Amino acid sequence: MAAARRTSSETPTAPGVPAAPAAATTVPPALPVLGGRRSSYRERVADALRAALIAGELRPGEVYSAPALAARFGVSATPVREAMLDLAKEGVVAAVPNKGFRVTDVSDRQLDEYTHVRALIEIPTVAALATSADPVSLEALRPAAREIVTAAVAGDLIAYVEADTRFHLGLLALAGNAHLVEVVRELRGRARLYGLTALSASGRLLASAEEHLELLDALLARDERAVREVMTRHLGHVRGLWASAPE
Repeated sequence: MAAARRTSSETPTAPGVPAAPAAATTVPPALPVLGGRRSSYRERVADALRAALIAGELRPGEVYSAPALAARFGVSATPVREAMLDLAKEGVVAAVPNKGFRVTDVSDRQLDEYTHVRALIEIPTVAALATSADPVSLEALRPAAREIVTAAVAGDLIAYVEADTRFHLGLLALAGNAHLVEVVRELRGRARLYGLTALSASGRLLASAEEHLELLDALLARDERAVREVMTRHLGHVRGLWASAPE
């Protein structure tokens, strides 16, 4: 199943990034907006680079120059360089003097730490929404939850990540703490969701996707215990299934 949305006749590029203008009839797709927040071109390029990491277009340990990436993606070098500097601040890449940027790897210990912090934040926050969230606001997240399932069935990993980000950050936003949402956004970016391709190929991605609908139903039923159970199981996939490691 394809990780990126492109036809067999297209030259592989980072998912969601406009291809080089090789043919006048080619209509490049829009840059992705992961989580529905970013609006500047620089930030959208950073999202496209994250998408490339998720899909395996950019590999940990490899060094990439901004001009080479710009040529490959069909965009100018300046926003690519600026986006890479933003990713360097997040620890996703590291600057290599006179060469470019090396994609950093995520160690088992780091993934454990990110998952632990996310669990400390997200599980109690979402569980509390079972008694405080407006049912109309919760139901408004159902389209995103369904998009996650649809993407899992299609094996479209970029669509999966985009919808998954919108769902989880939108859910957390209902708690009314913008700083909390930004902390989780950064943690998700650092973890990078390794193992999605293998998870999709094995057919296990659908089970994880369907948990979003299960979570919504538990929230709407005001069942705090069930919400906590689903969230605990779902976040376990970050360290287990999504990392291609035992849970």
